[in-house]
Formats: sequence, C-alpha cells, structure tokens
Amino acid sequence: MEKRTELYRGKAKTVFTTDNPDLLILQFRNDTSAFDGEIIEQLDRKGIINNKFNHFIMSKLEQAGIATQLEELLADDEALVKKLDMIPVECVVRNRAAGSLVRRLGVEEGLVFESPTFEFFLKNDALHDPMVNEYHIQAFGWATQEQIARMKELSFQVNDVLKALFDQAGLLLVDFKLEFGVDSAGNIVLGDEFSPDGCRLWDKQTNQKMDKDRFRQGLGGVVEAYEEVAARLGVTL
Repeated sequence: MEKRTELYRGKAKTVFTTDNPDLLILQFRNDTSAFDGEIIEQLDRKGIINNKFNHFIMSKLEQAGIATQLEELLADDEALVKKLDMIPVECVVRNRAAGSLVRRLGVEEGLVFESPTFEFFLKNDALHDPMVNEYHIQAFGWATQEQIARMKELSFQVNDVLKALFDQAGLLLVDFKLEFGVDSAGNIVLGDEFSPDGCRLWDKQTNQKMDKDRFRQGLGGVVEAYEEVAARLGVTL
C-alpha cells in the first residue's frame, strides 16, 4: 500500500491518501492535546499505544457484529482504514457522571446513572464542540433521521460490548465518544478511533483515572496509565 498525500491533520492523527481511492492511512502521533487544542504536548510512545489499542478495540467490535472503518495495522503507528464520508458530530455515551456533564448539571462526579445517557456534540474546536440535538443535525443536513437512529443504536451496542470487556479487566467505562461515517454503499460505519484519548476509564477498586483526564488535570503518568490499561486488556504493544 503506497502512502501518498496528507489529506487531513488533526490534533493527534494525520490522514493520508493511498494508491487505492477507497482506503486511507491513519498515522497516530505522540501529540496530546486538551481544551480544544489549547494545550499540546508530546508524550513518547503514545501514538504507538493508541494505534494498537484502537486496533484491539475495533477488532472486538467487529467480532460483535459492529462495522468499523479499520482494515489492518500497517506499522507501529499507522493503520489502514476505509474511506468514509464522516458525519461532523460526536456521539457521547455516559454510564457515570464526569467531565462536562458534571459542570453543566452540578452533579457529583462518579454518580451512576440508572441507564446510560446519550448526547450529540458538533465537531468544531473553534466553537468548543457545542452540544446539539437531532433537530439541529437534520436542519443543517449533517445526517438524516435514519442515520441518527442508526448512530444511537450502534453507540449503545458499543457500550454493551465495551462495558463488559473493560469490566473483565478491572476497569469502569465511565463515558466515551464515537464518530461515524457513511461508506460507499450508504451504510453507517464506526470511524476515527477508540483509545484512552476519547473515553474515561477508572480502576474498579480505587476509581483511579486511567485515561486522558490524567493529562487534562495534570495528574501525570499519562502514558503509563495507557500502558496499564492495554496490559490489562491483553493488547500487544
């Protein structure tokens, strides 16, 4: 597979075109950002960890019947993925209260919900990823009613699969974000990545944070926490 031109450079990944118009290469960088890119640092090995972590998780989701963008690992920090027409919203599922929800609703961090919550956010760093609803998404033409329903259905399926997976590894899946795209056949497919950058994971016994909140909150040991999570899951780094 021949890597060609840089298509897009995000906060932590770079997307390249290939000699196949239906396939792209995702390069996971060591860049670590917080607060919509206001703080950026280089953390050694983070790109490698997230690439292999993402491959592991996406493979588990594929085995559970959830279609993903991932094709194969190409290198320590690169993966081959299907080209998707990405929908510009993030789907956020929460099992416990944390992050922006705590600030918005004034509830205690760690509050366990009677059932998982679901929220949409517009992907726009300049606007700080504002929350939007289904009416906004349809009004602006970002997705159809059928696509919205499918994204919600798949998000809850992902939650069921990964809550059990992390529970077996002694971890609580507090919340996570997903991004979806449309493939050439018009199907909704899980895209982007799933790594400790985009979810909250706490140790079941101690509630120790094992995700990017360690970076956001200046707790240190970010890469070490990611490596610990990977080791518990059995991810080969």
